[in-house]
Amino acid sequence: MYDIVIIGAGPTGLACAIEAQKAGLSYIVIEKGGITDAIRRFPTNMTFFSTPELLSLDGLPFTTVNVRPTRSEALQYYRGVVGYHRLNLLLHTEAKAVQKQGDVFLCITSRGNYGARRVVVATGYFDATNLLNVEGETLPHVAHYYDEPYKYALSDVVIIGGRNSAVEAALELWRHGARVHLVHRTAELSKVVKYWVRPDIDNRIKNGEIAAHFDSVVSRITTDAVHIRSNVTGAETALKADFVFPLIGYRPDEALLRGAGVNVADNLIPEFHPETFETNVSGLYVAGSVMCGCQTWSIFIENGRAHAKPIVEHIVAGL
Repeated sequence: MYDIVIIGAGPTGLACAIEAQKAGLSYIVIEKGGITDAIRRFPTNMTFFSTPELLSLDGLPFTTVNVRPTRSEALQYYRGVVGYHRLNLLLHTEAKAVQKQGDVFLCITSRGNYGARRVVVATGYFDATNLLNVEGETLPHVAHYYDEPYKYALSDVVIIGGRNSAVEAALELWRHGARVHLVHRTAELSKVVKYWVRPDIDNRIKNGEIAAHFDSVVSRITTDAVHIRSNVTGAETALKADFVFPLIGYRPDEALLRGAGVNVADNLIPEFHPETFETNVSGLYVAGSVMCGCQTWSIFIENGRAHAKPIVEHIVAGL
């Protein structure tokens, strides 16, 4: 029986563990992958938008070679934080269900069950992707996560989306010899595209180096093409495709919360107190980007890490 079971070992989950440890509470962090596993699955060459101090935990210095840290530097940093604090992590263990039994909780995992007086769910949103819901989306050459460019050189690649993940993948693939089409449902790329990336993608499109298809939606995917339809003319076009990346965003997997009795709205935002982050299930808290539902642009590492302290303070006051 722990004082707190924390589900998720991303930066927010680690921040919660640090605060629990400082408060003298017994805790365990349950994570179905490795340390900060979502960051590990980011594109290999990704650079964060934030500066290091905005990603750091508990004041531990985060040093980088450049102004903005890379994925690799972040992975090294968070692993170092775990080692420095000797946090109690149970890795490669999936939390399958949380059941409230009287005043305590039973956390059912792939490697046994754990009791807790309080539970914090900090699972983020990177595990579940938004879907096109079109024919052919599950074909083997279609992937909702992009990794690195080398496999796709000299291939026809269709990127679907207009935010940072889609734009950065399109640029990196083009630079490594892929023939790239970029399909976006509105008339222009998202305004949230990183300011230092925007001129690059605009110039590549202007020069015809990346073929952009705006105001267009995907109607179906076949083994060798992506069929798109213009929102303006209704005309259908087939784009040759050896590989397809629908990079249209992510959404929290709310199943764990719903199964525990948490009220979750249609936009996937769970019911929680805005100051304590306690849900409608007494003793069960949400932290970090799992609480942003479909509004995934509203909570990041920078503000999600700040949830840890008020959550643990509220838990301490109630134990």
